[in-house]
Amino acid sequence: MMKLIGGLLVILATSWLGFTFAGRVRDRPKQLRQLRSYLAILKTEIEYGTRPLAEACANIASQEETAVSRLFQASADQLLKGDGSSTYECFRRAIEQEWQRTALQQTEQTVLLQLCQVLGSSDRQDQAHHLTMACNQLELEENRAREEQDRYEKMYKTMGVLTGVLLVILMI
Repeated sequence: MMKLIGGLLVILATSWLGFTFAGRVRDRPKQLRQLRSYLAILKTEIEYGTRPLAEACANIASQEETAVSRLFQASADQLLKGDGSSTYECFRRAIEQEWQRTALQQTEQTVLLQLCQVLGSSDRQDQAHHLTMACNQLELEENRAREEQDRYEKMYKTMGVLTGVLLVILMI
């Protein structure tokens, strides 16, 4: 009876891990799409709006509660602190603070950090141009992420369950 319960727990644990990895692979394209959408809104705010950057970020974050929107809320919070830090430093700290909660990878972080070097430190046209370039780069990453999702999501789920079954067989 104990072996059965132990085996079941092992299968459940490895299955949970497999489904967790699959969930991250599944969430990444969706989060990339959200990030591109938020950057497009930010571009519009910069080009046509008169709001300060912190208020624009807070407005974007208030649209829905997601891991990506928390990046913008943390950025707004950092900008509103008014501790004399540059715009880049505020965004960098916000990204470091919230990045683990997303399914995004290092490539997207690099794109955002490069973009943040321009935000608030150049004219509107230059910022809009860099936002467009960042959106284009993120679109390429989104396409790669979809391919990765198609290739690996089901595999992670299956491997989680099968690894558990294999461990149970080896323990018996």
